[in-house]
Amino acid sequence: MGYTEYIKPKNLNDLLNNKKETEGRGEVIAGGTNLIPQMKEKVKSPDFLIDVCDLQELSQISEENGMISIGAGTTIADIASSEIIKSKSPILASAARQLGNPLIRNRATIGGNIADASPAADTAPPLLALEALLYLESKGGGQRDVPLDKFFTGPNQTVMKENEVITRICFREPASPLHGSYIKLGLRNAMAISVVSVAVMLDVKEGVCRKARIALGSVAPKPVRAYGVEKGLEGKELNRDVIEASANEVIKDISPISDIRASAAYRQHTASVLLKRAILEARDRGVK
Repeated sequence: MGYTEYIKPKNLNDLLNNKKETEGRGEVIAGGTNLIPQMKEKVKSPDFLIDVCDLQELSQISEENGMISIGAGTTIADIASSEIIKSKSPILASAARQLGNPLIRNRATIGGNIADASPAADTAPPLLALEALLYLESKGGGQRDVPLDKFFTGPNQTVMKENEVITRICFREPASPLHGSYIKLGLRNAMAISVVSVAVMLDVKEGVCRKARIALGSVAPKPVRAYGVEKGLEGKELNRDVIEASANEVIKDISPISDIRASAAYRQHTASVLLKRAILEARDRGVK
């Protein structure tokens, strides 16, 4: 019977070295809220655990030249309480507050939530609506940035290479941050794994939608942007008929499955209802 070796890098350079040296055999761990259960269930059995929870380089939130940067090791609790996030991207703060329970939020990191690539990842829809970029680094391969909507390829699958790590998540500060809404439906309460989640960002002027960014979770093999709905909203007055049509249109942008939490038909119906509510919330906040 094998065992898992524990590695604790001192800085980002150490981490990149460790990741290269253990390529294909090591897993980066911070909060461990996803990885530890996977190891217990034998879904993953890494030879090495690379602990990054104390790397300050990966756990900072900053704002510079209109860009918000969040280190991949930043905890969900820190995101939920960050004044920068609450004021500049309230939909991400809202999603963070609804992820798990206080114990989970104090351990889980935004990088881990994204890297796990669950279709139900709570932070994915708001980050997709914010058009976030992920910065990936590797030893010898340098740094590359990947738009989040190009990062996920399927359930628990991404474009990230074996020797790469997510270092930070960045997005441009929304011009009108209150033109947004995030709604999550769980089986019992918001802290449960989502049955459907919806994030909406709208640029509205004089009642007309100039730009729409809409994303959903738990309704496809990966978190998705609703490109068809966005196109149908842009350039139009956000009246009841337009919003109703958009809510109906969303079923073309999603492909839900049936599982123990909900049927595909229920998810389709719920996605339509929640999207309509989220658009109305974002619109009404924007005109105040």
